[in-house]
Amino acid sequence: MITRNSDSVQGVDRTWQRELAEAYRSPAQLLTALDLDPAQFGDGLNARRLFPMLVPKPFAAAMVPGDPADPLLRQVLPIGDEFADVPGFGPDPIGEQDGPLPGLLHKYRSRVLLMLRTGCAVNCRYCFRRHFPYADHRVGQAELEQARQYIAADTNINELLLSGGDPLMARDDHLAALFEQFRDLPHLKRLRIHSRLPVVLPSRVTDQLVTLLSSLPWQVVLVLHINHPNELQPELVAGLARLKAAGVTLLNQAVLLKGVNDNADTLVALSETLFEAGVLPYYLHLLDRVQGAAHFEVSEDEARSLMAAQLDRLPGFLVPRLVREIAGQPSKTPIDLKLV
Repeated sequence: MITRNSDSVQGVDRTWQRELAEAYRSPAQLLTALDLDPAQFGDGLNARRLFPMLVPKPFAAAMVPGDPADPLLRQVLPIGDEFADVPGFGPDPIGEQDGPLPGLLHKYRSRVLLMLRTGCAVNCRYCFRRHFPYADHRVGQAELEQARQYIAADTNINELLLSGGDPLMARDDHLAALFEQFRDLPHLKRLRIHSRLPVVLPSRVTDQLVTLLSSLPWQVVLVLHINHPNELQPELVAGLARLKAAGVTLLNQAVLLKGVNDNADTLVALSETLFEAGVLPYYLHLLDRVQGAAHFEVSEDEARSLMAAQLDRLPGFLVPRLVREIAGQPSKTPIDLKLV
């Protein structure tokens, strides 16, 4: 039975797919919608050639019209600084473009990362995978079966991470089929999903997704990527409440970004707003030094000062760990705060 609602087929909510199809792909189109003159950004908008622009309208709706320095806009708008060739910034900042199998990364002993989908619902300009060779890591049924066999053969692996791209770009029925393939592996204890999709498209938290995650035999963790308190819009908060009620553990990892969240007031407000929504602050990452994103970098010394301010103003459980990803290291590297 096909209902009259074009966003629902056999009771399956397709709203998020429609909203993704309607996303802004032109900087001029986005700026005009925000009552900003594209001419004031000059030739910088041509940076979309380096990395395409993609901004869902629900995320754009959380931006402040008329403000060229809006922190959400800054994260997604191509600008001329992306053309700068800065020493120390390269295409593979964390050394992950080689894995044991296509789409499978095994950097840490007890967990593997499966790049379930190569696309995202938003193209963040600081993305550490903006140069990633996704064409070499596409995951079809054959690759999924290879990944299953690899995980089955290594009983040290107790956690499966889904990343991408964004794993929630997969439809709910595709996710259900994937989970079914891994159900019989007794050494798997946890499923961790890293996603920004509910943040930019809150409609992605469908009833079907909530029901599916609540039915799995593993502890389920959803790690969100929220950098600014303005990203926690009411529809997202409502969706997170449904996920939390279904038993999903909600964590957040943010990136410290110049001009976005590099001040104590914003970081404190972010932690407080996250916790009010049932999300625990997890990591605050220093920028991965990817080519094209040097203008977002905040120095380690400034990061330490910002951490000191958070420690002074927040209870310890609301202070995220300041970390850096270093290529070849067996885990994320905590930043020593003793030098503050």
